[in-house]
Amino acid sequence: MLNNIDFALRQFGKYVVQQSRANLSKGGKNSTKSLYDSIEYVKNVTPTGFSISFIMEQYGLFQDQGVRGAGGTRKTTSQFKRTNNKGKIWKQKGGNSPFSFKEGRKPSVKHFEAWSRSKGLSAFAVREAVFRQGIKPSFFFTKPFRQAFENLPNQLINALGLDINDLLDFSKKK
Repeated sequence: MLNNIDFALRQFGKYVVQQSRANLSKGGKNSTKSLYDSIEYVKNVTPTGFSISFIMEQYGLFQDQGVRGAGGTRKTTSQFKRTNNKGKIWKQKGGNSPFSFKEGRKPSVKHFEAWSRSKGLSAFAVREAVFRQGIKPSFFFTKPFRQAFENLPNQLINALGLDINDLLDFSKKK
């Protein structure tokens, strides 16, 4: 009997998924399509309540919120010449992310292989750069979720009102 609430939740879920996927594509974070394809929502409406959950690959949270790098001193590269035996400090990208890499706990190179291969890069070099610099937050999921969530209370109140009217109409017909 909660058809309007069910509809409002479906619209909310579809919007967040669609916008999150679009943000991944626009942000250039969709090369393997793995994260893109994994984003979905699950709604649950019962006689006593309702809920909605969003599901995606675990690393999607790191792409969304970013990861603070471990830092350190960069070794000599062809783009950077050492001076005074001091290397360049790695630039941090993670911002105020709640996630961070810790010294001595590098992510597995397997997480970077497919992406690195598609870009013609060394997976080991990419892993080192990500470990040291971190991952810049993209908020590909957070932004559409917050935007849709701001409108959700009004939509649910309206939907609840419509469902109550439907229930009253149904009761009158009996």
